[in-house]
Amino acid sequence: MTKILVIDDEQDIVEVLVYNLEAAGYEVASAGNGASGLKQISQFVPDLVILDLMLPDMSGTEVCRHLRSTNPAKHLPVLMLSARGEEIDRVVGFEIGADDYVTKPFSVRELLLRVRALLRRTSSAPTTRRGDPIKFGVLTIDREAHRVWVLEEEMVLTALEFKLLVTLFERKNRVQTRSSLLEHVWGIHAHISTRTVDAHVKRLREKLGAARDYVETVRGVGYRFRETPDAADTQPLGLGYSDGNTDLSLRDESVPAIARSY
Repeated sequence: MTKILVIDDEQDIVEVLVYNLEAAGYEVASAGNGASGLKQISQFVPDLVILDLMLPDMSGTEVCRHLRSTNPAKHLPVLMLSARGEEIDRVVGFEIGADDYVTKPFSVRELLLRVRALLRRTSSAPTTRRGDPIKFGVLTIDREAHRVWVLEEEMVLTALEFKLLVTLFERKNRVQTRSSLLEHVWGIHAHISTRTVDAHVKRLREKLGAARDYVETVRGVGYRFRETPDAADTQPLGLGYSDGNTDLSLRDESVPAIARSY
């Protein structure tokens, strides 16, 4: 049975999550602060963590950073919860390694959909790799081993970042819209903000270092992986990459109204 750990100090929220997650067929454990949450992770060994940003003893970002620096948990999917819904808060959450971000109050139905999508994409990531490692300029991708190197130095990517990289690579020289990436990488249709994609691409580029320019921004549309590693730096009109910052010219796509929320 798939196991989910909820780390949140708001008891009413925890009870709602535990009830609905168990009703959906998951085994659920909970922790009321960051320290006990980290202890539960080593003991309960969850398949996914729902992590509140505001905890009494340490911030959720600190817990997430600890997970991403720990070998056994570095690829553990994290869905972050927060009452802070500003764009900068979501971007920071993604930059420190969260795989998804849900603001309070939230729709239980939508949260369950995101949990399923997150589990689906992370569980399928290693099984869809095939063949020998691929060399592309300074970048090497081993899809079977779920590993990436740049200039012979291994880069540590989350399962989502790895799937995003492979998806872009396998569709070289073809523009991928943000909505398309949400569907194929995140496993959900584009009813959430497309800035989720921008934040993850920004973080992926930062991790790729010398290979960051292989992922190009097609302004107002989406992203494209270069056809060849030595592609000319001069780009056609409408195509650009400056510093990996998100393209904020797009408006958020509307979120369908769901009657019951918490």
